[in-house]
Amino acid sequence: MDSFGREVDYLRISITDRCNERCLYCLPENYQNWLPRGEVLAYEELLASVRAATTQGFKRFRVTGGEPLIRPGVVNFIRDLAATPGVESVMLSTNGTRLPELAWPLYEAGLRRVNISLDALDPAIYRGITQGDVRPVLEGIRRVKAIGYDSVKLNTVLMRGRNDGEIFRLLDFAAEHDIAIRFIELMPVSLTEMLSEKNFFPVTELLARLQREDELEPLTDALGFGPAQYYRLKKRGVTVGLIGALSNLHFCERCNKMRLTCDGKLRPCLGNHLETDLLPALRPQIDPQALAELFRQTLVVKPSEHLFRQNYQPQRVMTAIGG
Repeated sequence: MDSFGREVDYLRISITDRCNERCLYCLPENYQNWLPRGEVLAYEELLASVRAATTQGFKRFRVTGGEPLIRPGVVNFIRDLAATPGVESVMLSTNGTRLPELAWPLYEAGLRRVNISLDALDPAIYRGITQGDVRPVLEGIRRVKAIGYDSVKLNTVLMRGRNDGEIFRLLDFAAEHDIAIRFIELMPVSLTEMLSEKNFFPVTELLARLQREDELEPLTDALGFGPAQYYRLKKRGVTVGLIGALSNLHFCERCNKMRLTCDGKLRPCLGNHLETDLLPALRPQIDPQALAELFRQTLVVKPSEHLFRQNYQPQRVMTAIGG
């Protein structure tokens, strides 16, 4: 519980700052400022942090990056994370490019919930946004559905002039494969110039567009542990989530998460520069009591809301913070 009475039980863990794609909203072109390998937390240090988090009421954990599936040993890490006492749910966010070969090993390791980034179906548009190939992503989506994961969701970041023409194709794809799809507003989390009036597409505008094209049924049952507002499109038969950190003035009221960056900083809010350095409790040796105390102290200072509407100036790229 934080000082505002919110039950904070969800920790997003970034296990790498590296990607095999360069998404427009995560990384500037020709970005080279990767962390030296020794500055990235070892799996043992990440698991020690998870154990400390469980002492403070955290029970849901999402593995992110950068791109988590490019880190060697990630399947064993997922297995160890799922087996950690106090961990009730293990989730993964991925760009999906390595799911064709890793979906089954991850399932065997205990993973049951996965979110997959899919910003376009058109190969040229997808490549323009990510510099990557959409084909393995689509193959990975089909793979996790065939295996029978408990929860599969698609994440699409809305960018006016980039992928706003893909919205209904993505909805039809999600309906065809019986997958919930979430549309996410751009946020000033990497560089301020990546978010502008020209490319910002608010979820309020998308909602109005959906209402013109379909009949929307608001869903009250939670489909996850995040801030999305969910609707069922009756004609298409697809579930849509809208995540609007800028448009939704109540976005932070039920925030239940903190983030652990891959270099050992505990961040109580994505849109705030507050960070707690866990390294003194991890190196040169792990101190479980000190780690638990740092988690407690960070919960106390978790802010009531983000600063995105107050000329927020990002100091890290998104891959360094964690998705």
